Amino acid sequence: MRAVLSPREAAFALAAGHLAALPTETVYGLGARADDPHAIARIYAAKGRPADHPLIAHLATTEAMNNWGTDIPEYAHQLAHSFWPGPLTLVIPRSHRAGDFITGGQDSVAVRVSAHPQMQEVQRVLVELTGDPAIAIAAPSANRFGKVSPTNAKHVLEELQDFTGEDDVVLDGGDCAVGVESTIIDCTGDHPRLLRPGAISVEQIEEVTGLPCTTDSQVRASGTLESHYSPSATVEIVEATALFDHVFATASIGLIALSEHPTPAGMVRLCSPRTREEYAQQLYAALREADALKLAKVLAIAPPMGGIGAAIRDRLTRAAHPD
Repeated sequence: MRAVLSPREAAFALAAGHLAALPTETVYGLGARADDPHAIARIYAAKGRPADHPLIAHLATTEAMNNWGTDIPEYAHQLAHSFWPGPLTLVIPRSHRAGDFITGGQDSVAVRVSAHPQMQEVQRVLVELTGDPAIAIAAPSANRFGKVSPTNAKHVLEELQDFTGEDDVVLDGGDCAVGVESTIIDCTGDHPRLLRPGAISVEQIEEVTGLPCTTDSQVRASGTLESHYSPSATVEIVEATALFDHVFATASIGLIALSEHPTPAGMVRLCSPRTREEYAQQLYAALREADALKLAKVLAIAPPMGGIGAAIRDRLTRAAHPD
């Protein structure tokens, strides 16, 4: 795998059946043509991902959702028109375009439209090359399965260089603006159901649809295992008051917390975000830094739950869960 700066070069790699790690506003995704079973199989192999875990199909336009789904409920269209392009994934009843190799054998398919300008340009060129306006790019996060998602091209190369080929590419689009994966909403029933929290909150979903958003879905989706997003270091969620109950005599423990929380003596500060949004942007880079420093443990003070705070706590909880 090699880094490139041209969206057109990345699109040509995809069109030829190769893999392309692509920037989105959430995290970097490891992309392949969603209509190419061989290329999709290479995604699973590169990530070490179980074959029954569905992928997200990234669409070029909101209108393309009608090509990938059937009997799509009206509230799903409301959500698409309100939040796309953006960090929201909708799981809809699948059409014939969505093969088992991207749906994990389910009768549904996960779709979204990314807001990242370079991702959008890749898709525009791919449509031009294939002549198919509904062509999609299947792209789970560009990391080994269960590990910390990448938020810049350097992370991708560090993790996947040994698991990809010389014709595969990573498009360097800088750091991701959101920093945690998209909100996933199950739209296969009579009301929305939350599968994974992200930057789009449950409150926003309910405001747009006028419907309750529950959590009782049985659909399998990306990033919903109890243990996920995990560094090699042990992660523990703590309350701020608990930090000063102990003396940390070595520099083998890292801290992730809002800047308002001081760093106890003997602890390595991994990031000091000022807001929940900055916390999300910096979280995965901080977890990766902990491993680079060979820290044994990371303590995290989660931010307040409002907005993207729920997504941050979700990622920390899964990172802290034992395998």
